Amino acid sequence: MSSITRAMALKSELEASLLRLSIWATLLIAGLGVLFGLLSGSLAILFDGLFSLVDAAITWLMLVVARLVAQEADAKFQYGYWHLEPLVVALKAAVLMTLVVFGFLGALQSLQAGGHTPDLGPALFYAVVVVFICAGTWFWMWRQNKRLDSALIAVDMKAWAASGAITSALLLAFAAAAAMKGTQFEHLRPLVDPAILAILSLAILPVPWKDAKLAFRDIFGIVPKALDSHVQEVMDDFIRRHGFSSYESYVTRTGRAKFIEISVLAPCGMPPRTIEYFDGLRSEIGNAIGESGPDRWLTVVFTTDPAEL
Repeated sequence: MSSITRAMALKSELEASLLRLSIWATLLIAGLGVLFGLLSGSLAILFDGLFSLVDAAITWLMLVVARLVAQEADAKFQYGYWHLEPLVVALKAAVLMTLVVFGFLGALQSLQAGGHTPDLGPALFYAVVVVFICAGTWFWMWRQNKRLDSALIAVDMKAWAASGAITSALLLAFAAAAAMKGTQFEHLRPLVDPAILAILSLAILPVPWKDAKLAFRDIFGIVPKALDSHVQEVMDDFIRRHGFSSYESYVTRTGRAKFIEISVLAPCGMPPRTIEYFDGLRSEIGNAIGESGPDRWLTVVFTTDPAEL
């Protein structure tokens, strides 16, 4: 097994272990959310539990993809399984956005009906426990992903941050509702639960929306501007220094994989060179572009035919 293959396998195993931890923690929160949502009669807690349940299902799918990405290319997928990453991210974002929209509409319906007051004892207990679970899981994944730099783990961390924000806001809202008892604001207590659900739904919507935008950019093959500009800067300097006539570069990104294709136009009558000479030029281009590794696919072609650019 090559060093690159071993590195990919190790990275995939670390990803898989983190995603397994995320799945079990999310399932725990989902169970607590559904249980305490029903016990307390809180729509917001029930929504939080369902949000976590959907998140666990998609995280399991991300775990499967992490294992596939680490596999070597085969006859059916000769470029590997990189293309599955943005598909899973897009699916997760779409499902979570759908759930958020339904949560918002349910909150509006409850507000129109005058709201309701949940049992705040179980509600507060749930919120405190889940805030600690979310914070602990996010912090552990953040520490590990500083070494991994995994897109899958980064997306999962955003989900944990969103869950922690949701539950923290629930904790504050339920504490405020408890403090309203016996005051001039007691008539507002039935509105707290649906109001906080509506606000949180709107607050977390940008998170899956941003993930969806980035994922669909990869799915549709939209050129990553930063990478494209960097490759052009490298090639402009290369052409100037080595006296080649022109070039064309093509870049795209799929998940963590970057695909770069460069065609260099040599002047007619250029003296014959050895294969080793052109290998050296390719290495020079690759080193200047950087980010060498299994995630980068670089193809460099030299030609005297302008039609081949």
